[in-house]
Amino acid sequence: EYGVCENLRKLEITGVSCRDVYAKLLHRYRHILGLWQPDIGPYGGLLNVVVDGLFIIGWMYLPPHDPHVDDPMRFKPLFRIHLMERKCATVECMYGHKGPHNGHIQIVKKDEFSTKCNQTDHHRMSGGRQEEFRTWLREEWGRTLEDIFHEHMQELILMKFIYTSQYDNCLTYRRIYLPPSSPDDLIKPGLFKGTYGSHGLEIVMLSFHGKKAKGTKITGDPNIPAGQQTVEIDLAHPLQLPDVENLRDFSELSRIVLEVQEQVRREEQEEEQRQEEEDCSQQAAFQPAAAPLGGEGAQGEETAAGAQGTTQDKAPGSQPFVLPMGVISRNEDYPRTCRICFYGTGLTAGHGFTSPERTPGVFVLFDEDRFGFIWLDLKSFSLYSRIKVSFQNAEAPSREAFDEMLKNIQSLAT
Repeated sequence: EYGVCENLRKLEITGVSCRDVYAKLLHRYRHILGLWQPDIGPYGGLLNVVVDGLFIIGWMYLPPHDPHVDDPMRFKPLFRIHLMERKCATVECMYGHKGPHNGHIQIVKKDEFSTKCNQTDHHRMSGGRQEEFRTWLREEWGRTLEDIFHEHMQELILMKFIYTSQYDNCLTYRRIYLPPSSPDDLIKPGLFKGTYGSHGLEIVMLSFHGKKAKGTKITGDPNIPAGQQTVEIDLAHPLQLPDVENLRDFSELSRIVLEVQEQVRREEQEEEQRQEEEDCSQQAAFQPAAAPLGGEGAQGEETAAGAQGTTQDKAPGSQPFVLPMGVISRNEDYPRTCRICFYGTGLTAGHGFTSPERTPGVFVLFDEDRFGFIWLDLKSFSLYSRIKVSFQNAEAPSREAFDEMLKNIQSLAT
């Protein structure tokens, strides 16, 4: 059932029956297959649990080294479960550099489980914490601390190492689903790698919700933790960018975005007023139970026009694109043409997720696998590239289940 029939020859060698493998390994641990987010404070993560021959392996997926957003994902094993000579499944921790060692898995409930290492001495290095930090830095960032000249970035890196090192003994994981797709979606939803300034590359899930698209952090940082909605795109409000020469002027882009922001604010006020009028009409016996969908007047026309424009522009021709002067980008190798742009908001906050605020920005769709976001207040640009991995056992059973999952990981982050 899980591809084990291909390994009958191995079973014969080890003396373990196919029935034992199914009953004591695959059936027992079937609930942990799929995608998971580890509870590592604000940092989160992406774990993929798969069947690999006679093993069940938990692979932690890591973004490529900053700022190479188009490079493939990296991955390393955190644990494995197997049924070889013994009559019961063996759990092994794979953390550290000394090979597999004794571990434990507890399935808390269907959508949550935890791992525990029983031999954390295997995680230690002979050179002490300094050697462990240097090794972690090479793996995490692909460089040494001396190569990182920015003092604030050094502080963030050291903070992450100290914080995540506390979790080498025990971790809890919560299930996540890939977003469901629809033929009307602007592009295929899914997981993307994105640049986040001094925080490096982070993993974001792009999902579509009617006239909105949301980017939810699967990995995070001390400012905006994993689980929070980093960007929201208003698909009813496409932006008409100026020509390239005028686009280089940041004040011109800012003027265009702030005008749309004011338009969105007015429409929201009109929608609230319309909703109040509908509520009042429902209380009156001589009035209809509800107003027609879309309402009347300018607001309804503008919204319909925006939605119609979105449908028509789902696959528009490309237009030249360049970042305005003064906008900082970690990756200067962004595409110089784009398909379409939309008004959006990005979540910003102080350290420790203090004073969170949604600020205006521009969502830039480059192609099926890449998009960007200009943070207007920060004068910063994030570039996102699709994670091209075929994850198994990761589909949401329903749209409602996916929405509930998003709500849960956001509430946990808060």
